[in-house]
Amino acid sequence: MTADDSGGGAAGGDPYDVLACCIHHQSHSLQVRSPFNHRSFDAINRTAADLDVVSPTPFAPPVGPNSEYARVPRTERWGTYVAHYPRFLYMLPKRRFYHVSGDSIQKRVTRYVEETFETPHDVVHTSDIYLDGYGMLRYCERHDVPLVVNSHAVDLHNFESFNDAVQERIRETLDYASTVAVVSDELAEVAREFAPAEKVETVPIGEDPEKFPTDRRAAIRRELGIDPDTKLLLYVGAYTEQKGLRELVAAVDALEREDVMLATVGHEGDLRWWLLDRLGELDHPARSQWRLDPVGLRRWQVAADALVHPSWTEGRPTVMYEAMAAETAIVGSAVGGIPEMVVDGETGVLVPPKDPETLTAVLDELLDDPERLREMGAAGGRRLVDEGWTWARHAERFAAIHREAMDG
Repeated sequence: MTADDSGGGAAGGDPYDVLACCIHHQSHSLQVRSPFNHRSFDAINRTAADLDVVSPTPFAPPVGPNSEYARVPRTERWGTYVAHYPRFLYMLPKRRFYHVSGDSIQKRVTRYVEETFETPHDVVHTSDIYLDGYGMLRYCERHDVPLVVNSHAVDLHNFESFNDAVQERIRETLDYASTVAVVSDELAEVAREFAPAEKVETVPIGEDPEKFPTDRRAAIRRELGIDPDTKLLLYVGAYTEQKGLRELVAAVDALEREDVMLATVGHEGDLRWWLLDRLGELDHPARSQWRLDPVGLRRWQVAADALVHPSWTEGRPTVMYEAMAAETAIVGSAVGGIPEMVVDGETGVLVPPKDPETLTAVLDELLDDPERLREMGAAGGRRLVDEGWTWARHAERFAAIHREAMDG
């Protein structure tokens, strides 16, 4: 713990100390970056766990799109904890030097942790296998601390795209880790190709329905300027090709109806300006939001008639938990962990990836049946609660994993 420690919650047994490491964490200059990581840490810190959080941050170049990293502070409070942002060297091009970035975290962040916090902690918890888990590996080995690594899909699904040095570092991390937590059963099968089955556990993230003002849907739509007869399709995610953004725009463009509107919310991606150009060319009204705050996003989720997520690959998308909490129907591609979330025909509809023609047909049929959309949305809300896909349940699962690792 540190001098600025606010104290974790007392629930769930005797207090214990956790060092949490997460590259993709929010800061005042990157307000909407991977908010699920903050929500996970905040929920865990409300149990008996007492978190010290480090978010290794690249040294910023003087100019260019990554120069904004210079505005990331040394520390910043987020919810129940203070995040620390020690710097490291992020080397480009990534395909050649990604292993050097991991080595830099090991050296610099380990030293920062040992100089800043009371060590050793009882357990280390990281938000990804690489860079986070590997970055804290030497600290764990030096102080004989168990390591719990999490994966949201990127490091495991993209394993073959990494150079040999990165692959070696990922395997080294998995060998040491006590638990490899993943967000979906599909990803658990992938993880078992790299780690013993008994190490792998599925720990879903979630959402809290009470944060979504579903009882104010009509009023929110009026405030957003959406006509009562307009069918609002919502996309939330990175503006990248892999998220199916081109297919989404093509599918909506092909809808031969006048009652549809498309709204998109993103915070990164190289298709941002392409998207703005294409939305301006659509026959349908469209809006594009950039770096929308969580409260604003929840309003759009509640206002939507359907969330459309035609990704090529996924774990379990955070935005789908949000849509379920908002009681909004989901149209998603049948990839990764999405079929574990969406009950096809009951809480939404699954479509093939990279198939804009099928997506158009499905959307056209659903938009003709608003009552069915509302029923699907309500069923999704019930499923979220019934499955325990909430942040409190997520935290309880990790607290149990931590204690098992500490006892091992």
